[in-house]
Amino acid sequence: MDSRPRPRRRLALLSAAAVFAPLVVCAQARPYTGYVYPAGGQQGTTFPVKVGGQALATVTGVEVTGKSVSAKVVQCYKRIGPQEITLLRDQLKELKGGLKKEGKEGQEGEKTPDAETDALMTRIERRLEEYCNRPASAALADLVFLEVSIAPDAAPGRREIRLATATGITNPVAFHVGQLPESSREPMLTSPFQVLGKEALSLRKRPEEEVERRVEPPCTVNGQIASGEVNRYRFPARKGQRIVLSVLARELVPFIADAVPGWFQPVLVLRDAKGREIASEDDFRFQPDPVLLFEVPADGEYVAEITDAIHRGREDFLYRLTIGELPYLTGVFPLGGIAGATPSVQVQGWNLDGAVILHPTAKDAPGLHLVSAKRDGQLSNPLPFVLDTLPEWLEVEPNDPPGAPQRVTLPVIVNGRIGTPGDRDVFAFEGKANQAVAAEVSARRLDSPVDSVIQLVGPDGALLALNDDHEDLAAGTNTHHADSRLLATLPADGHYQLHLSEATRSGGSEYTYRLRLAPAQPSFDLRITPSSATVTAKSGAALTLHAARRDGYEGPIQVALKDPPPGLLCAPVTLAPGKTTARIVLKAEPEAFGKSFSLEFTGTATIAGKAVQRPVVPTEDRMQAFLWRHLVPAANLRVLVPDPGAKPPAERPLPPPDPETLAATKAADAKFTESQIAGRMRRINQLYQEELLTDAFAAKRIAECSVSP
Repeated sequence: MDSRPRPRRRLALLSAAAVFAPLVVCAQARPYTGYVYPAGGQQGTTFPVKVGGQALATVTGVEVTGKSVSAKVVQCYKRIGPQEITLLRDQLKELKGGLKKEGKEGQEGEKTPDAETDALMTRIERRLEEYCNRPASAALADLVFLEVSIAPDAAPGRREIRLATATGITNPVAFHVGQLPESSREPMLTSPFQVLGKEALSLRKRPEEEVERRVEPPCTVNGQIASGEVNRYRFPARKGQRIVLSVLARELVPFIADAVPGWFQPVLVLRDAKGREIASEDDFRFQPDPVLLFEVPADGEYVAEITDAIHRGREDFLYRLTIGELPYLTGVFPLGGIAGATPSVQVQGWNLDGAVILHPTAKDAPGLHLVSAKRDGQLSNPLPFVLDTLPEWLEVEPNDPPGAPQRVTLPVIVNGRIGTPGDRDVFAFEGKANQAVAAEVSARRLDSPVDSVIQLVGPDGALLALNDDHEDLAAGTNTHHADSRLLATLPADGHYQLHLSEATRSGGSEYTYRLRLAPAQPSFDLRITPSSATVTAKSGAALTLHAARRDGYEGPIQVALKDPPPGLLCAPVTLAPGKTTARIVLKAEPEAFGKSFSLEFTGTATIAGKAVQRPVVPTEDRMQAFLWRHLVPAANLRVLVPDPGAKPPAERPLPPPDPETLAATKAADAKFTESQIAGRMRRINQLYQEELLTDAFAAKRIAECSVSP
């Protein structure tokens, strides 16, 4: 080894290509969207939207499901650190220093900045304001600012919004098109990490006047809850009005992985003008999002108050609160009907006088549909409604033990109610020896509060099978698998009874259910994760297929890509008998390079000699509270195929080193090592590309870079 002293080397001019080349081969994380705020807007409006997520430094576009909603990217903020902040503060200080001037008698004043300098200072100040050294959630630290436009004719209701980047498409996030006037609180800054025992240091500090806002119903207000925070809304109301106060919160961000119980749990409190509590709610039946149905006792002002049940908060603890004398559905009966016939639908709710009930028609196919009410042009909340192909019956009372059970003929779907607390509905049918019979309740999945228990009783009165909760892969955001299901082989010919009761012994007109009682119908449901993927030319992309097997079906299932687009390849996959997961691989050829697609997969199996086909539903595998996982359905499956030959977007060329600074640097001791230079140059380049540094400032900082031996 040569131990002779080496001359000190200094780097006067760096090659940007050499400095940034290693970044090209770095693995890219899947872009992720954690929240979109506000999570909706009124028809016919244009408004700013703030998005928090991860790997969002280069957002190139925005996708919104449905028609008549568009968005454009205004600014992307990649998470930065203390060294970038130092550069920005130095730049801002230099800009402000350039505005000083000497007045009479040597007194200093300030010049009026030109428009370009003023705009730059504003951008830097905003970037500094948004900075958080240690975010509460690193997965929310990249920020994207959008401008969203909703056309006047946009259909109201839930949409999904995704961001497209150069390296992939994000997961979908809920976004609502509303009909009422909307207002939004100022977006929160990134929440700092809370240190145990020093939580107060990370609480948001704001003036008291920002806690309460005055609103005029009917309206929708958008907000975010910081840790320990309360938001209040004061509004006028008249005696006799039937006011609905409904919150969307968990519906917007269904699961939060690092918070118990796994979502924002809003509490809604209503107070009178003197601050006295009139009503409160932290759920609506089993749903975590609260609804208050309030008949106004006297003219005056009232205050709606919203906070988190255990006083947590963060920028993804967001909500939409709607206040007004609006139509609202609290129940529908029956919960479904037979496909091919116009169903008879009864609804319960508030402010439904003169409302038109919108429901499926005879033209609609079997599957899940929605029922809503329309009054004076305003749509109510939607409730689920199922169309099926089996014969439909209505439950007929009395059918409780020890009285006579209601006799039914298999196969059948019975639409019924647990009409009173402690009610037990009993159905009798004829069974054959060795016949496989399935009983399944659909209630909680259809927004009914019923927590069902079913029991199958044989001809001799012996209990043959019992089920309370049955875990369902296809339950989506439902965290309590309260719907019962059982499959039993009958031991002999004879009269059998199916007993259906409510686990908590509750009951009432809203405790509705659908009971499928039929010979076993082996089948399956399919899900695929994630709902977006990037198919690279070199390695492709892998998706995971999930199967929920029904009524004892254990045979093979073939899954294939439906109508594959040109250049995108996917070999059919077979789920082996008894298996519930499989891997699907996508490959791309040059014809697909540089394009994005919406894909559909279909699953097929031969059951009892007949081909059974099911769609594959795209989903996101989301974690709840550190442990539980759920497959949350998405509207579509989006795939991006980057063009490996595409050149990255042209960047602003960095200015050459400032000669004066370079000369001074050569005469002074070196400031940075070679590795420090590479990092500093990346930071200078990032801020320069964001147009946060002037040419002169960047040139000086480049010239300061030098290396030691």
